[in-house]
Amino acid sequence: MKAYVGVTDGDWFRFLASRPHLTEVNFWRPAGSRAFRALSPAEPFFFKTHHPHNSVVGGGFFSGFAQLRISEAWDLFGEGNGVTNLADMRRLVGRYRRAPLALDEDPLIGCVLIRDTVFFPPDEPAAPPPEFAPNVVQGKGYDVASQAASGYFEVLIGRLLGATVEVDLDGSWHRPGPVYGDPRLVPNRLGQQSFKAVVLNAYGRRCAITGDRIQPVLQAAHIRPLPAGGEHRLDNGLLLRSDVHTLFDHGYLGVDPKHRLMVSPRLRAEFGNGEQFYARAGATIAVPEARRDRPHREFLEWHLDEVFRPA
Repeated sequence: MKAYVGVTDGDWFRFLASRPHLTEVNFWRPAGSRAFRALSPAEPFFFKTHHPHNSVVGGGFFSGFAQLRISEAWDLFGEGNGVTNLADMRRLVGRYRRAPLALDEDPLIGCVLIRDTVFFPPDEPAAPPPEFAPNVVQGKGYDVASQAASGYFEVLIGRLLGATVEVDLDGSWHRPGPVYGDPRLVPNRLGQQSFKAVVLNAYGRRCAITGDRIQPVLQAAHIRPLPAGGEHRLDNGLLLRSDVHTLFDHGYLGVDPKHRLMVSPRLRAEFGNGEQFYARAGATIAVPEARRDRPHREFLEWHLDEVFRPA
């Protein structure tokens, strides 16, 4: 298992530390061209201040990475971006890019999305991790099973969870004794807003069924909804136009395990409509490029068995 220690802006972490109700945050980067691949969902991410303070001040669990426009990041995370308003966020992005943004400019930024964040008391920061050089600008990844790092990260992860943890030889970690389904420890689980962000990003801002790109009507749909045991996971998501989302949730549309569109005969029988969907029946929907991000067979089969309306 991996951990990552990111170098944070002092104003960013102090702003968020003063708002403990914000437990899902955007550790954004002003340039959106480089993806963040250092962690998998549910692996720990820690915040370290610059020199001379040079301390770890908190952390959380990685949800995912998305390239979002500044306006999108603000709509999804609001003050979870570490600023009071959108104007301040635009000003900061311009400052880091060393060129003020034009009024009509809405560039992509890199969004490293962190859930279940915890900030340590101001008088109880942690020492910097081993071998973290002063000239590291963005951050550094660690194998938590390494001899040099395991003891350090056992303590730090324990501070996030408020409990003792143990790191095994293979790099996995756990809380000793029963954990009773602690959601912070669930692999692949994303935060609620992070789920929306990564689904939007993975589907290229296009409805998976119709191809529509009118963003105000695009919604991140759960294949297996939360009340039925679903989770905020990218492979449990589809990006759908709002009306398509409604039809999917009510069982008039479905997707089979080969990602082909299924259309219930009851759509025509009950409403005398839906020809645009019948014309697409059997066609493969648009899915993310990465296989691991595509709708999972288990969730699709659940939807067909429990929600889809057969003839």
